[in-house]
Amino acid sequence: MSADSEATADELCASCGIAALDNVKLKKCACKLVKYCSVDCQKNHRSQHKKECKKRLAEIRDDNLFKQSEISCFGECPLCCLPMPIMEEKMILMACCSKFICKGCAIANILCEMKQGMEERCPFCREESPESLEESQKRLMKRVEVNDPLALCQMGLKLLGEGRNELSFQYLTKAAELGDTEAHYELSVLYREGKGVERDAKKELYHLEEAAIGGHPDARFNLGNHEHRNGRKSRAVKHWIIAAKLGEDDALQNVKKYFQMGYVSKEDLDVALRGHQAAVNAAKSEQRDAAEAFRHSWYETV
Repeated sequence: MSADSEATADELCASCGIAALDNVKLKKCACKLVKYCSVDCQKNHRSQHKKECKKRLAEIRDDNLFKQSEISCFGECPLCCLPMPIMEEKMILMACCSKFICKGCAIANILCEMKQGMEERCPFCREESPESLEESQKRLMKRVEVNDPLALCQMGLKLLGEGRNELSFQYLTKAAELGDTEAHYELSVLYREGKGVERDAKKELYHLEEAAIGGHPDARFNLGNHEHRNGRKSRAVKHWIIAAKLGEDDALQNVKKYFQMGYVSKEDLDVALRGHQAAVNAAKSEQRDAAEAFRHSWYETV
């Protein structure tokens, strides 16, 4: 057999050595290091491969965990296309279409409609605004019924606020399974506090990591705190810098404190400072500033 026709190691089953042919398909192990022709071969080879597999999976997990998210999990406002503020009080959920809108666009839309004598409508899908809280909840349930992850998460949070923790856990779990980052973060809180589920530190950490990978600033900040408590300072700094670059204020303060203690280099501090300022500036606009001023003036009159 010529050298060109010989099967390379990754074209052979790691257990029985059979080559990948037309009638033999090899499937990669989760670690991507070896392949198998069958589940039986994978099981037979497990004892030999287990240690190497676990090590490589941990490396892959770490690579994913410390990737810098370009934008937070809240994404961009679908109207002004600017990054969403990471403070949830500066955005509003449209129950009709399950879209978060920044308060700048939401209030600008309301003021425009008032000025023109128009009926109030959703600034995104233009559905008429609900006439009551009950109507708003019905619309949210419609989104829940079609397994909208964001709606499922919001329903879970609503139930949590009502003290219905076990049902809240079910909704949040389903939302997380469908990829909702906020749901992962909220599940980490439930597992930490034992609300609706037994306390479980491993599952708390898993959901924190999933949320952080998805770009959740608070989850990333909490992971830094977790590493700090365990004495892993370099990992804590990595998490806090990523959180700071998403606009998280407390994470930046922790980086500054570590710098003063000698655990953070001047270069890393500069990276955190510049990244934080860039995130804050990217989420600013005159419309959002006007909305904030309007909100404050409204509260002063009621």
